Amino acid sequence: MGSKSNGWHLRDEVRPCLLHLLRLPVPPLARAASRPYPSRMPRIYTKTGDDGTTGLLFGGRVSKGDLVPETCGTIDEAVAALGLARAHAGEQALQDDLLDLQRRLFVVGADIATNPDGRDRLEPEVSLVTAGMVERLEGRIDELVHAHPLPRTFVVPGANAVSACLDLARSLIRRAERQAVRLRDSGAPVGDEVLAFLNRLSDLLFVMARVAAGETEPPSRPDQPVRTNAP
Repeated sequence: MGSKSNGWHLRDEVRPCLLHLLRLPVPPLARAASRPYPSRMPRIYTKTGDDGTTGLLFGGRVSKGDLVPETCGTIDEAVAALGLARAHAGEQALQDDLLDLQRRLFVVGADIATNPDGRDRLEPEVSLVTAGMVERLEGRIDELVHAHPLPRTFVVPGANAVSACLDLARSLIRRAERQAVRLRDSGAPVGDEVLAFLNRLSDLLFVMARVAAGETEPPSRPDQPVRTNAP
């Protein structure tokens, strides 16, 4: 009897707590799990890539270890690095330039990530890299170099946050270019314009980094004089 009595007393003490919990609102995560997504809201997770594959533009899937997602992933890293540079940039004109470059890289990513059978559906400068996109980069490089002569020695990146982020983005674009070349060499339909765009963009980012660094940057060798950006 004593043990039973103690057991009932224990349950009597717990019962108010249980009733209180039952009256509590359902936590947001629990509610979200019990109801479907709104019809117009995309689901961030699809589970379709759990098998180690990823989708191509206009259909088809490839391994996530394939050179296509490898190259697109590097381009995505470069977009993020440019975003970091833009967040640090104080001048509105530089912010606008960087945002434009980020958007152009989305075109490059779409061009590379397209199912080869769907390339006829690509739109110029929306999902297809064009010669005009390359020419605009070249024009911008010429403008900046004319106003800010380039160093004649190697310099060490990191003069300030903006220039360091631009150099990071430049190195990522260089990697993307190498990956795109390997992708083309494997037989994938990588256009000449894609390779030219990545090459010119890395050049432009180098120039922009030197401009953002200011008047002085440390040389790669300690016995060399600090180089000056001034014309």
